Amino acid sequence: MSTPTTIVIGYVPTPVGEAALAAGLEEAAHRGDAVVILNSPRRRTTVDAEYVDATAADELVARAAAAGVTARVDQADHGDDLVEVFRRVVAETSARLVVIGLRRRSPVGKLVTGSDAQRLLLDLEVPVLAVKPTA
Repeated sequence: MSTPTTIVIGYVPTPVGEAALAAGLEEAAHRGDAVVILNSPRRRTTVDAEYVDATAADELVARAAAAGVTARVDQADHGDDLVEVFRRVVAETSARLVVIGLRRRSPVGKLVTGSDAQRLLLDLEVPVLAVKPTA
């Protein structure tokens, strides 16, 4: 039997992260892939609204298992460069796909600032599935 391929899901505990998790788990279940749920805190801090604690991480793994997917949570510090963390995890796992959530931004925000999502879409060497939360 062959080793399952891997999908990396960018996750934060928000509607955007939930949309990415749902889409990633659905794809993984459909294709028989394993999943790495990447919840990367900023600048070596565990006091971050986007960081999940050990209990929440266990719940994410349980949700994946309920969907028939083997998963683990990776909480590598990303400092100032989240894209590099995604690159590293993709390389370490030989991931075939990255799933991220997108939030809505104003036209000015799109013009003035770059975004990690845009950099992930443009810079990663694997396909990136970008999803928006419903509503």
